[in-house]
Amino acid sequence: MATVDREALDPAPAPPPNGVMNELQNVGYEDNMQGQMEEFLGPQAEYNEEEEERKYYRRKRLGVIKNVLAASVGALIVYSVYMGLLQMQLLLHYDMTYREVKYSNLGLEDIDRKMLMGINVTPIVGLLYTPILIRFLGTKWMMFLASGVYALFVSTNYWERYYTLVPSAVAIGAAIVPLWASLGNYITRMAQQYYEYVHYREEHVQEQKKPPKGACHRYIVVFQALFNIIFHLSFIFAEFPMKFVLNGYLHENSHVLHGVKTCGANITGLIPGLNTTVLTSLPRSMLLIQVESVLMGFAFLAMIIFLVLCGAAYRPTEEIDLRSIGWGNIFQLPFKHLRDYRLRLLCPFFVYSGFEVLFAINGISLSYGVCVLGLKKLWLLLSVYGLSCSVCSALSLCMLRLPRWLCLAGGSGVQAVLLVALLALPLRPNQPDYQGPLLVISMLWGLGTALNKTGLSILLGMLYAEEKERLDFVFTLYHWWQAVAIFIVYLWADLPMRAKLAILLATLLLACYCYWVMERRLARKKPHRLPRIPRPRHKVKGYRYLEEDNSDESDSEKSEEEEEEEGRGEEAMGARDGEREDSPGPRRRDTACHRRRRDDAGVGEGEREEHESGSAGSSADSPRLLVSSSPRLRRDVQHPSDYCCFHSPLLSSRGAHQPSLRPQQESV
Repeated sequence: MATVDREALDPAPAPPPNGVMNELQNVGYEDNMQGQMEEFLGPQAEYNEEEEERKYYRRKRLGVIKNVLAASVGALIVYSVYMGLLQMQLLLHYDMTYREVKYSNLGLEDIDRKMLMGINVTPIVGLLYTPILIRFLGTKWMMFLASGVYALFVSTNYWERYYTLVPSAVAIGAAIVPLWASLGNYITRMAQQYYEYVHYREEHVQEQKKPPKGACHRYIVVFQALFNIIFHLSFIFAEFPMKFVLNGYLHENSHVLHGVKTCGANITGLIPGLNTTVLTSLPRSMLLIQVESVLMGFAFLAMIIFLVLCGAAYRPTEEIDLRSIGWGNIFQLPFKHLRDYRLRLLCPFFVYSGFEVLFAINGISLSYGVCVLGLKKLWLLLSVYGLSCSVCSALSLCMLRLPRWLCLAGGSGVQAVLLVALLALPLRPNQPDYQGPLLVISMLWGLGTALNKTGLSILLGMLYAEEKERLDFVFTLYHWWQAVAIFIVYLWADLPMRAKLAILLATLLLACYCYWVMERRLARKKPHRLPRIPRPRHKVKGYRYLEEDNSDESDSEKSEEEEEEEGRGEEAMGARDGEREDSPGPRRRDTACHRRRRDDAGVGEGEREEHESGSAGSSADSPRLLVSSSPRLRRDVQHPSDYCCFHSPLLSSRGAHQPSLRPQQESV
């Protein structure tokens, strides 16, 4: 009864505190959260690493194609604007009435001659600075800045003066070789990158080694053909100002060709006897400003395309390596690459490629086309030539299946036949019936131009496909020889047409012979001589460049070659120490050290004892760490007397402990 009463009288057990209750309730919730986190952070069942890697490299390949298209469209716009404006400017300045009305008070009657001199003569010095600019700025930025120079040339036509037109023409001439060298280098690099993104699982790609010989040739063929197909359309777009603006202001053929007596192979100069008044009335100044504004807008569009849509041609570390070989070496290497017999034997073809493009514009279109058909048909002749170049550039894709010599041989054969035909084709002025044959000649010459230019770019890419650090030098030489050809064409403007045709034919035959010799030597596997490119000398000690002073590498991780090199370095240091042991220099240093010891002898005994007791365990090891922890110190300290003369607070403050450096000389 007492027990029952005691139980009845006992109070009910108190509930747990509120915090404990919450903890008890959250036990299951925390377990559930932990499981969800593990499920979220753990390996996903749906995640396929190979599939994601394949998608990543597919995006990379699409990016490379985007880069090629952007570079091609940018070059198309730049040269459409440049050639269209230059053609319109030269035609307006040729008219005597326009020149007298606009330039008589300014003294700019001979502005055309000075502009053409700046454009044609300046590229001769391009070989001296082009590799330095490409290495310093990078391939993409070189294309962007060169397109900016062309935009500057367009902008100077708003205010036509000597101090605007002539400097801009000189700048155009200075930018021609860098622009084309960087474009050729860029397209070839994109082909190499595309190969790397297609074969990303290959060992040589993952280790960033040279690809096998001929591995990326087909990508070079496709990308160079695509670039030339798009670029050669610039000859068509460049005729838009002529067709839609100036054609309505031109006189009829009977007036323009009134003083012309003969055409074709019988003439001397361009078109002797062409009337100096070719405009019926002067175009309105506002109309010319509107045309120049449209061209200026497209020039800025090309700059934006190069800047935004074109990716880098090299990795950041590769660009650092390219410019770290020394500017003197970069300056010399283009000249040294001429030791390679392949480049030497291709030089006549480089020169001929410059000849034949300018002859298509100055010779076929003017001396034959305009002289026979009149100025109103100039746009048609050049448009047919550009369309033929663009369409026939696709024929270079035959190099995917056929021998590579077939492309150059086909283009050279077509143009050789045309040169012989032009030599035997005296024409009379103002003969509209010859429009069909002249258009066929322009079309066939465009076929030869397409095969020659595309074939040369592909050939250079194939020969140096595995030498990506040499591409800028190779394409600089190619386009510099073309600049030399431009200069020669500028000089021979007043020669008879038969002499020009004979020079072209002789250059073409020499180029074909030299190319045949080159292919014969390559078939015999005759070794070619390439200049050695020095190893990069990095001044920045970043994580990427710790080869010399690698603080992350322990002695046990060093390779056998590095240990052998260190052993040879220590033996050489020991031999050098033995040679200098009896020289008066070390004796003077020993005397200076003894004098410092006597000067430091005035230090108090209590301070010396404090040093001895406080650093007894480290006094013997500190000098060793100080001397041996840095390779640079190991190089500087080469003699026992150098230790006591080494300027360090640790050594200079412990005069009593400096003699302990001598027993540890051998460990250093």
